[in-house]
Amino acid sequence: MEHVLLQENSLSNPPGKKFSAPRPDAPRLLAYDVLHEVNRNGGYSNLLLPKALAQSSLEDRDKGFATELVYGTLRMQGRHDWILSQASDRPWNEVDPALVDVARLGAHQLFEMRVPTHAAVSATVELGRKVLGESKASFLNAILRKISQKSLDDYVSQISSIKDGFERLEILHSHPQWIITAYMDQLGNLEEVEQLLIANNIAPRPTLVSWPGLSSQQDLLDIGATATHFSPYGAVFDGSPASLDLIISRKAGVQDEGSQLVADVFSKISQDQQSWLDLCAGPGGKAALLSALAKRDSIDFAANEISEVRAKLVSQVVQGGAVTTVDAREIDSLGKTFGAILADVPCTGLGALRRRPEVRWRRTVADLKALVILQSEIIDAAVKVLAPGGIFGYATCSPHLSETRIAVSETLRRHPDLEVVDVSPYLHQDLRSTGVDRGSMTLWTHRHGTDAMFLSVMRKKK
Repeated sequence: MEHVLLQENSLSNPPGKKFSAPRPDAPRLLAYDVLHEVNRNGGYSNLLLPKALAQSSLEDRDKGFATELVYGTLRMQGRHDWILSQASDRPWNEVDPALVDVARLGAHQLFEMRVPTHAAVSATVELGRKVLGESKASFLNAILRKISQKSLDDYVSQISSIKDGFERLEILHSHPQWIITAYMDQLGNLEEVEQLLIANNIAPRPTLVSWPGLSSQQDLLDIGATATHFSPYGAVFDGSPASLDLIISRKAGVQDEGSQLVADVFSKISQDQQSWLDLCAGPGGKAALLSALAKRDSIDFAANEISEVRAKLVSQVVQGGAVTTVDAREIDSLGKTFGAILADVPCTGLGALRRRPEVRWRRTVADLKALVILQSEIIDAAVKVLAPGGIFGYATCSPHLSETRIAVSETLRRHPDLEVVDVSPYLHQDLRSTGVDRGSMTLWTHRHGTDAMFLSVMRKKK
């Protein structure tokens, strides 16, 4: 089909015609640069996009357009790829990667944004001329024109006819099947799994967090934010947090409500301990809140983060307390014991796909296996330096069984001196029925509007 499409396009660009210099608009060019860096060079959209926007001269409206184009395309590019593959006789995974990324941006404008068809096609082709060259831009033009002949409803109807439920959801909601299976293992109901997939594809509103001693939830409400339902420290804000004085002066931060609850619950259970350690503290969201709570209650606080870059970020937001940079598995090298240790361990991140959309395409089952080993090693190291009677909090931003319930079971098997502390009494009353599983806090995006966070708290026997 590719040669047919090119032939079709050649009618509007006859041989020998001189092309004018490409003039792609700035928001789309910026979006392509970020998207390509994320997809092809392992970049992180939540780091690259804000930096690119800050360095640009784009107006706020154009910044908003570029933001939706980047994050939205990353979320939905699985479905975009399926649609685009319908217009190519070559396997879509064999098409030039740069062309694929530009085509995804075009598909997102056509089917997920209020961009008129002609504008979506012509502006994307102009971008293609700049970053791909004229020949590939001609192929891009033909593909986009071809897919634009049907509406999204037409494609959704076609996808919905797929009989295999997992394959249908994979394409329709743009999630790899192994992730869908992982959700199914926990939720046990394909209809509820679909609700979660839908929630993962909705852009989250920024959530602010107040840091006791520096700000309060009321301070956040006073600037127009809306109080979070479960966290006593948070508020949802419609706008750019980076422009707020409270954020600029580091009196408050940006943190998902689920992450706030991990720190909140852990701090409540650990109130009778004299020293706290945030073992895997980068980039510092939980450490900032925990250190503020520790300072308020005259508790010694320390943080550790193996990455020096991330450790520097932690140092900028914690209220007092040492920040070390040792490998968490070698925390005993500090020669100290702690009354309470929180280990928010490196994980697959399957609970925060709405915020980090590229994770769904980047993580694999092989990653899971390696992470589970690392998690167990960090747990063992933490228990080794936990004082008798001390509190250990194990947290992940993942609902995967291997990183949650199984990890806890294995921890209890290896460490019979640990016992689970039921978190229910420490949760908001509206979470006690839906946010607890076997005594551990288990949050879900579609149920609670937070990232899918997991927290199990254990006490070391004296």
